[in-house]
Amino acid sequence: MTAPTSRVCSRHLFLVIAALTWLAACAPRPASGTTQTVTVFAAASLVDAFETAGQAFSQANPGVSVVLNFAASDQLAQQLLAGAPADVFASADPAQMQAVVDGGLIEAGAVRALVHNSLVIVAPADNPAGVSSLEDLARPGVRLVLAAPEVPAGRYAAEMLHNAAAELALGNAFETAVLANVASYEENVRAVLAKVTLGEADAGIVYRTDARSAGDDVVAIDIPSAWNVTAEYPLAVLARSAHAEAARRFVEYLLSPAGQALLAEHGFETGGTRP
Repeated sequence: MTAPTSRVCSRHLFLVIAALTWLAACAPRPASGTTQTVTVFAAASLVDAFETAGQAFSQANPGVSVVLNFAASDQLAQQLLAGAPADVFASADPAQMQAVVDGGLIEAGAVRALVHNSLVIVAPADNPAGVSSLEDLARPGVRLVLAAPEVPAGRYAAEMLHNAAAELALGNAFETAVLANVASYEENVRAVLAKVTLGEADAGIVYRTDARSAGDDVVAIDIPSAWNVTAEYPLAVLARSAHAEAARRFVEYLLSPAGQALLAEHGFETGGTRP
């Protein structure tokens, strides 16, 4: 094993040990024979991080399992407002969380700030269109995929493009040219990533964490910070949670130093640090 690989493995091992130590110290044990299920509705961009966190939490809390439901935040909010049972909601933007708060399902004071994220451009590994900058997305013939406008990732992308258009010499013509290249609008950010990795698009706009999860399957192109946006992820326990105490402990774990270290390992900005 090479030295860099050894360091990465050691870091992962440290995070797992830290997570389990924190959870073991803080978690009360359920009565023998009882089982609780914490159902978590989480934004699609949280898949990798929350799957790891859910496993760590369950291992340290015998008798408590974490069931994860991933989708675009707007879809999750609609499901909750329609009566879908859940214990925790983690959204990729404050607007969808506010919709659930306004619906009376979450107390405003229960909402916590979880992490932040930012946008990048992704292209297939072979990058057939030669995309190397944001400006390249306006070139005729570039097939671009975006998350749908009602999805947080789509709204953030639209805001970013508007920011860029306001400063680039092309002005509004740049934004118009980019949008003319959109081949499809996807239901969530992971669907955008999938189309790019499969070579069904020349480029897409996703979260930095999504590009990280794809590894060598994509080329990630940074967006200048002057134009980029900060994605805010709020988190809360639902007022109607059937397992409120276990749900609260899962939320507290995610906000703990061990949980935040795990989220940072997956590329999220934590502890108030923003891109």
